[in-house]
Amino acid sequence: MRENVLLIGGGGREHAIARALEDSEADLYACAGNRNPGIARIAAGFETLETTNPKAVVEYAEEIDATIAVIGPEAPLEAGVADELEATGIYAFGPKEEDARIETDKAFQRRFMQENDVPGCPDFETFDDMDAACDFIDDYDGDLAIKPAGLTGGKGVKVIGDQVTAEEGKEYIRDSDYDRIVLEERLIGEEFTVQAFVANGEFRTAPAVQDHKRAYEGDEGPNTGGMGSYSDATDELPFMTESDYEEAVSIIEATVDALDDYRGILYGQFMLTTTGPRVVEFNARFGDPEAMNSLPVLETDFLEILIAARDGEALPELSFADQATVCKYAVPDGYPTEPEAGAKVQVDEESAGDALLYYASVDERDDGIYTTTSRSFALVGVADSISEAEEIAEEALGVAGEEGLRVRHDIGKSALIQRRIDHMNELRGE
Repeated sequence: MRENVLLIGGGGREHAIARALEDSEADLYACAGNRNPGIARIAAGFETLETTNPKAVVEYAEEIDATIAVIGPEAPLEAGVADELEATGIYAFGPKEEDARIETDKAFQRRFMQENDVPGCPDFETFDDMDAACDFIDDYDGDLAIKPAGLTGGKGVKVIGDQVTAEEGKEYIRDSDYDRIVLEERLIGEEFTVQAFVANGEFRTAPAVQDHKRAYEGDEGPNTGGMGSYSDATDELPFMTESDYEEAVSIIEATVDALDDYRGILYGQFMLTTTGPRVVEFNARFGDPEAMNSLPVLETDFLEILIAARDGEALPELSFADQATVCKYAVPDGYPTEPEAGAKVQVDEESAGDALLYYASVDERDDGIYTTTSRSFALVGVADSISEAEEIAEEALGVAGEEGLRVRHDIGKSALIQRRIDHMNELRGE
């Protein structure tokens, strides 16, 4: 029986999910607040609607006789879309609202780790009194990360000793309108991500990926939703050991064991420190851009994973190609602080050559595709080595041009990766 799969969301991550389902025995439909032209060309139907409105999503799901739904972004999870779909008998690959709190409420996330003895949890305190939070900064012996408890699109965290001074951190807290914040010890090391497919009490992990949050080359500037990422032809990254990866997987295992009915993607963002991986955060969905690293090298049929999850069966063992990936986002000039929309996108799937093109936030008009004020599109190289994958992505970026766009060209380059290796060697005293 062919499945009718509803994809919820319209960004680059969702375009990658759509590509992963394109050749499956499924009819793909999609809904999002924006019309992603890449998804629309794959899907049998595309409805523009507010994906944080569970009623609207369910109505469209019933209209297309959806048998499985895949929820891409975090906001519909927080809005309880998975709960409403299940209430109507449609299986949603994505956690219910309560389980999604592992991402949507950072205070809950830390208490959950503490109460369930999940390893890798940093020292932390939560606050709803901003003056008390500022006093804590004054009294704490060391640097702290300041995290709003709710969703901020990856842009709300400020790290004392890295991005801001202690005084600037306190000013940020006082000037914000956050109801609750989490203060936690600053972790020193190298960040990496491991994404896990979870259902029926089981999980399967993908190779590690390193994202680049900072806006400018050399890891400078404000945080963004992610400027690009890379993975290696092995499970681990060049600055990691096999045991580092395995320890991160063991943390995911402990987390899944403590989540009774979790289904969907569990994304662990880790800091590799001198004492091993520590948890920076958990997300309840694929990363964006990390999905664009993992899904192109997934050799297992993604639809088979979804069907097994829905039917309560054992998840298939996952097979990933022994290839490296490099993803580079093109963003509008001025992003993220003062983005300028309206630049014409000059690259398409054909002119991208060997690179994979994933559209994110763009505006399709009669005369072409144009940028909005958010991340525009990503180009991904897949090859036997990181350097070869980076060259493929760069060649496609040359076609795209840079008029009205900005890219972090250093992502995936050997000099940046060597700095990561040298940093970990220095921290480990090697």
